[in-house]
Amino acid sequence: MSENISFPVDGMTCASCAARLEKVLNRQPGVQATVNFATEQAQVQLDNPAEDLEHVFAAVRQAGFQVEQSALDLDISGMTCASCATRLEKVLNRQPGVQAAVNLATEQAHILYVPGVSDPQSLIAQVEKAGFGGQVHSAEMMQDQSTKRRQHWLAERNSFLLTLVLSLPFFIEMVWMFFEHRDFMPAWVQLLLATPVQFYCARHMYQGAWKSLRSGSANMDVLVVMGTGIAYFFSVVVMVTGAHQPVYFEASVAIITLISLGKLLETRAKNKTTSGIESLLKLQPQTAHVETADGVTDQPVASVKKGDVFVVRPGESVPVDGLVLEGQSDVNEAMLTGESVPVFKQPDSQVFGGTMNANGALRVRATGVGNETVLSQIVKMVEQAQGSKAHVQRLADKVAGVFVPVVIGLACLTFFAGWAITGHFTWSVVSAVSVLVIACPCSLGLATPTAIMVGTGLGARAGILFRNADALELSQKLTTLVVDKTGTLTEGKPVVSDVLPAGGYETESLLAVACALEQNSEHPLARAVMTYGQQVQSKPVEMTGFEAVPGMGVQAVSGSDKISLGAPRFMSQQAIACDDALIEQLEQEGKTVIVVARSGAVMGYIALSDRVRAEARAVVQTLRKAGIKIVMLTGDNQRAAAAVASALGIESYEAGVLPADKARHVEQYRGEGQVVGMVGDGVNDAPALAAADVGFAIGAGSGIALETADVVLMNSDLNSVPDAISLSRATLRKIRQNLFFAFFYNILGLPLAAFGLLNPVLAGAAMAMSSVSVVSNSLLLNRWRPRPHSSGQGE
Repeated sequence: MSENISFPVDGMTCASCAARLEKVLNRQPGVQATVNFATEQAQVQLDNPAEDLEHVFAAVRQAGFQVEQSALDLDISGMTCASCATRLEKVLNRQPGVQAAVNLATEQAHILYVPGVSDPQSLIAQVEKAGFGGQVHSAEMMQDQSTKRRQHWLAERNSFLLTLVLSLPFFIEMVWMFFEHRDFMPAWVQLLLATPVQFYCARHMYQGAWKSLRSGSANMDVLVVMGTGIAYFFSVVVMVTGAHQPVYFEASVAIITLISLGKLLETRAKNKTTSGIESLLKLQPQTAHVETADGVTDQPVASVKKGDVFVVRPGESVPVDGLVLEGQSDVNEAMLTGESVPVFKQPDSQVFGGTMNANGALRVRATGVGNETVLSQIVKMVEQAQGSKAHVQRLADKVAGVFVPVVIGLACLTFFAGWAITGHFTWSVVSAVSVLVIACPCSLGLATPTAIMVGTGLGARAGILFRNADALELSQKLTTLVVDKTGTLTEGKPVVSDVLPAGGYETESLLAVACALEQNSEHPLARAVMTYGQQVQSKPVEMTGFEAVPGMGVQAVSGSDKISLGAPRFMSQQAIACDDALIEQLEQEGKTVIVVARSGAVMGYIALSDRVRAEARAVVQTLRKAGIKIVMLTGDNQRAAAAVASALGIESYEAGVLPADKARHVEQYRGEGQVVGMVGDGVNDAPALAAADVGFAIGAGSGIALETADVVLMNSDLNSVPDAISLSRATLRKIRQNLFFAFFYNILGLPLAAFGLLNPVLAGAAMAMSSVSVVSNSLLLNRWRPRPHSSGQGE
């Protein structure tokens, strides 16, 4: 039966694009399509939507367009192990146009879907059909997550305490049998105590196993239920028939008790891994003092709108982002930048929601509210990073996907082979139970995401924001780091050091022309010229016909004269003769020279200097010691670049690089097989940041930095770069340790259980502690600290 489906298409620029795409789609077998340029929608009629839709999407992409996708984050409940996460991921990815990643540690699913083909309701329905619970994630819900996790932990604790009380006599009996070699409790008493443990205290395991089997797969709950169920029912049969065989009620009870303890400890440890993002959420106050017609009134932060004026009193947190209208105060911005030194605020200063006002009252106009605040963007970035998957996790996911069926097969093989070889039915049953119980895919599923959660949380507190797990993973592999000069290695605040008019011109007239040409530019050098002109009260002359030449300079017309301002090479292109000796002298001092010319003759020279950051040389040395090659790119002249490179100990640099060419240099290094990082200011360097394997935007609060860079360094201290790399290396060490432990545990434990060398109770204890050990090892990452910047030494 055919079905009509509409979906959005991105990249069409005219009606001919729509017509071309329509022809492409109609050439696909079994497809009838119409494409609407006005609505940017494609409507297709498919004979077999389940199979043909992906071919349609592929055809759209091959034609040079994009199928527009929307993002959705779901909070998932009911997952008990890595197999659950893998199974749910497969279910979601089977839906047309859906790309999903399910994270066991965060209990979230990050989904990209095509509107019109899927929607949140249908995706949630698929989650529920797979046996789990799902609801759309939101900031308001996340604030309640801590309370829900606390309630869940209390419920698990109470359930465990009941299990412990009922199982305590069995543990006493095990100790008793070790010394007396005979039963402490009659079999009927054991049955009486074991039954509620098996069917009430472990009911959530039965529920999880049933949901998993109903959806056509198996998870950890299936292994536990099978193992403990075999031990329990075997013992019941022995009692009923009066066979001369030992009963194993204590094994089933002890396994359930130990696994419940392990899950309790695992839940508590997992809760600690979310502390980083929860601490960020707690920073924003709930109330704002908003000015109204009736005076200053207290209003919920959620009701504050752009343009509202609010008051921040001493000792209070700033409710939302805003611009200071009145007042002066020191504001602690450590929650954004990791820098503990307060920042002085005065009228026209920007303040950010969640930062702490220290000693003065501020009157502020709201400029960013709700999801638009810098704090909200940071929380969103951290959430995305914690919910993403690193490449190193893929092997673990593949193993977890087939783990449980393999273990069940191994248990069956252990039972039948053991019975056939030894002739001991009981020994074979016990060995099979041990195999089922010892297996634990949870440790594989938790090894990577728990370390990433802790690492990204630590980074956020230090002002280092990783966009995703790949950025965190790749940062420790960097071999080459390309660094922009202006605003990165230098302070980015150039000042005019020399104004040198040529013969026949005066300083005042030179500055008047220069200020007129630079008044509409946002370039740091232009702002420096304007600032200097304002200081000496220079009045710009009137000009028309402004024309900017990127990376070179600017031209305009004053009267009948053509005026030019720019780099010496810009003048050379126009055959304007300059004083090369003077320019060389200034550039050798590390200064940038701007030439002003009128009607083909030089009016004079303006030299600007930009101080190198105090920490730059120590940072360069630290990175070089870490085995990373440093390359400086700058649009500045060769001699000024050489002076800065020499001062910082940088051996490789490229001068005269236009902004558009920086990305080409990055691609060149990548083409040589290098893993390349790019450090820039996040605005002019956006193409190069995007081209690098890892882009670092320093001192960034700008939207383009948050959108383009892989790592956003919220403060303006270069030390954050080696700190980010250090944190990446520390996190990847933990991931490798966790994966080694998880694989080693199963590789060692399963053969021991299969050969009858592992008691089921010990197997249950080992299985319970494996996940706890992995999560606890991830929490040890909290010992990481940023480098002590004063000494320039890292951990």
